[in-house]
Amino acid sequence: MKLPVFCTLFLMTILSAHAQQTNFTGKYPDTKKGDQIDEYFGTKVSDPHRWLEDDRSEETKNWVVEENKVTSEYISHIPFSDAIKNRLTELWNYAKYTAPFKEGAYTYFYKNDGLQNQSVLYRQIGSAEPEVFLDPNKFSKDGTTSLQGIEFTKDGSLAAYQISEGGSDWRKVIVIDTKTGKKMDDTLRDVKFSGLSWLHNDGFYYSSYDKPKGSELSEKTQVHKLYYHKLGTPQSDDKLIFGGEETPRRYIGGGVTEDENYLVISAANATYGNELYIQDLTNKNAPIVPIVTGFDHEQDIAFTDKGKLYITTNQDAPNRKLVVTDAATPSKEHWKVLIPETKFPLSISTCGKKLFAHYIEDAVSKVYQYSLDGKKEKAIALPGLGTAGGYGGKMAEMETYYTYTSYVYPSTIFKYDIKSGLSTVYKTSGVKFEPKDYESKQLFYKSKDGEKIPMIITYKKGMKLNGKNPVMLYGYGGFNISLTPSFSTSNIVFMEQGGIYAVANLRGGGEYGDKWHNAGIKMKKQNVFNDFIAAGEYLIKEKYTSKEYLAISGGSNGGLLVGACMTQRPDLYKVCFPAVGVMDMLRYNKFTAGAGWSYDYGTAEDSKEMFEYLYHYSPVHNAKKKCYPATLVTTGDHDDRVVPAHSFKFAAGLQAGQTCKNPVLIRIETKAGHGAGKPTDMIIAEQADKWAFLFWNMGVGYK
Repeated sequence: MKLPVFCTLFLMTILSAHAQQTNFTGKYPDTKKGDQIDEYFGTKVSDPHRWLEDDRSEETKNWVVEENKVTSEYISHIPFSDAIKNRLTELWNYAKYTAPFKEGAYTYFYKNDGLQNQSVLYRQIGSAEPEVFLDPNKFSKDGTTSLQGIEFTKDGSLAAYQISEGGSDWRKVIVIDTKTGKKMDDTLRDVKFSGLSWLHNDGFYYSSYDKPKGSELSEKTQVHKLYYHKLGTPQSDDKLIFGGEETPRRYIGGGVTEDENYLVISAANATYGNELYIQDLTNKNAPIVPIVTGFDHEQDIAFTDKGKLYITTNQDAPNRKLVVTDAATPSKEHWKVLIPETKFPLSISTCGKKLFAHYIEDAVSKVYQYSLDGKKEKAIALPGLGTAGGYGGKMAEMETYYTYTSYVYPSTIFKYDIKSGLSTVYKTSGVKFEPKDYESKQLFYKSKDGEKIPMIITYKKGMKLNGKNPVMLYGYGGFNISLTPSFSTSNIVFMEQGGIYAVANLRGGGEYGDKWHNAGIKMKKQNVFNDFIAAGEYLIKEKYTSKEYLAISGGSNGGLLVGACMTQRPDLYKVCFPAVGVMDMLRYNKFTAGAGWSYDYGTAEDSKEMFEYLYHYSPVHNAKKKCYPATLVTTGDHDDRVVPAHSFKFAAGLQAGQTCKNPVLIRIETKAGHGAGKPTDMIIAEQADKWAFLFWNMGVGYK
C-alpha cells in the first residue's frame, strides 16, 4: 500500500529526529589532562587523569557534578524514559519476603511491602501476628542507610546488627536487647569486611582494619584484625584475637560454632586460598591451633558435632569434597573423606543434623540430603533447571527452607520436611509476570580456542531468528563466582519488548570448579574476554541478533569484562554498560583491599611479562582514538571496594578518544557504594535509565 505524501514526510521526520537525538550532540565536560608518567620495567606509561583518584578534592567533586549533568540531560531527552520508569515502578510494587529463620522463641523474616526503600525485619511467635522488629527505613530520611546483617545470641535475647551509610563497606555495629528493643551502650564504629559471632551472652567476635589516615573510601587497607568485644566495655578495650602485625593477613573472619565449644578462624591474603585455625573455647587457656596453613587451597568448617569437624576442602579435589576429623586432631593427615569429589562443584549446608550437598551441574542446581556418616539419603526434587539456595538451620530443627528461582521462575520460598523429604510452597512471588509466555534454554558455543562455553538465553515465546532482536549479554568471569539462573524484575521490561536476555558462563568463574576458574586468571585472563566476545559472535551468527542490536553488561569484575571487550572489539556492540568496574589494571592494587585480587589478576609489579599482559588489556590504558559503542558507565561515589576512580578515569578516556557521535556517558550515583543496600527508588531510577539508553540507542523505541 502506498502511503500519502504527508504520512511519508511525517515518518521521515520522526526517524530523522530519532537519529539526531541518538547521536550525542552535547558537550562533554572539560577534563584536564595532567603530565603523570609512571615507569614499569623500562616502559613509560602516561596517566593523565590521575587527579580523579582524589575523592576528597573539590576538583573531582565538581567533575562528578558536571558529568552527571550531561548524562541527566541526555536521558531526559529520551521521550519514553518516564514511561519505562513508571513501568518498572509498577512491576516492583509487590510484597517480597525472605525465608524465615528461628532465633530463641521467635521466627524472623524480612519483608518489603513493595516500594519501601529497605526491607523490614519482622518477627512472630507461632502463628501470631508478625510485629516489626527492625525498620531500616527509619535509619535515614533518604533510605541510603541500610541493614547489613544481624546476629543473635544462642537464646535469642540479644542481637548485634551492622548498618552501612551511603553504601560504604565501613560499618557501624549496634547491640540491642531483643525483648525490649532497647539499644545497649556497645555501639562499635569503623568495622569492615566482618561477620559477627556471639560467645554466650557475654560478647562477640568481629573483624576490621585500622581506620585509614587519608581517604577512608580509597586508602589501602592491608592488615585485618579479629577482635573480641565484651559487652559493657569500650571498643578501645576490645581484645585482639588474631591478625595485626604479628600475623598480618588481609582478610580474617572468626565464628563460634553452634555448640559454642569452638572458635573457627579463617585467614587469607587474597580472594583465593585460606588458612584455617581452631580454638577450644571450653578451655580458658587453650591456644589457637592451626588446621591448615598456607594459601594454596581453600577450606571451611561446614559443621561441628560432638567434637567432630566437618570440613569442605579442595585439597586434592578441585571440585571440593567433604571430610571429617576430630577437633583434637584436626590436621590433614587425620581427615577422612565423607562425601568424595565429583565432576561438579560442591558446597555444603546443614540443618537438623543432616548434610545438604549442593552441586552446580552445567550452571544449574542439584541438591542431595546426606546423613552425618556420609550416606546419601535422597535427592531433593526441584521445579526445574534453576538455582536453589538455603537448606540451613540449627541442629534441633526438623524443617528448613530454601529459595528456588530461574530466569523465568520468580523467586519462590519452599518449606522442606527433613524426615519425609517433601517440599511445600511457603511463599510465592507476587510479581506481575507470566512464566508461560517466556522460555529459557541452555546452549553451548565454542570460544576462540575451541573451549565449549555454556550460555542460557531467555526470551518471549514467538521470537524469530531474523537478526533483529535486541540482546542484553551479561557476564562476569572471575573469582570462582558462578552465574546461575535467577529471576530479575528489571529484565521484564526488556523481555516484554521482545528482548533476549543472555548469560554466558565464562572461564574465570566457578561453574566447573577450580580448573574453570584457573583457566581465566592472570596471564589466561584473555580467555575470559575471548569467551564473551565469542558469545556475541555466536548470537549474531545464529541470527538471534546483529551488531546493531547487541548490548553487553557486567558489574565489578564484570565491569572490567565489558571495558576490555568494548576496547578490543568496539565494532561488535551497539550499547555497553560497564558497572562499578575494575578499569585501571596497573593501579587496582593501590586502593582499599584491591591487593587481595592479585590471585585472579596478577599485578604490574610482579614481572615484566605480567605488567605487559595487564597493560595490553587494561581498559583505562586502551581507551584510545576509536569509534566506541553507545556507552553508559555507572558507579557510586561511596564505592570503597572498587573505587569510583576506575570508572572516572575510564569514562574520561572514552570521552577524549571517541571519534564518532555515539554517546559515552557516566552515571555517578551519590550516597551509593558497590551495590549493597541501595534503596529501591535508587535502583528503579538506575534501571530505568539503563533500559531507556539501550532502547533509544538501538533505535527500537518503547511500546
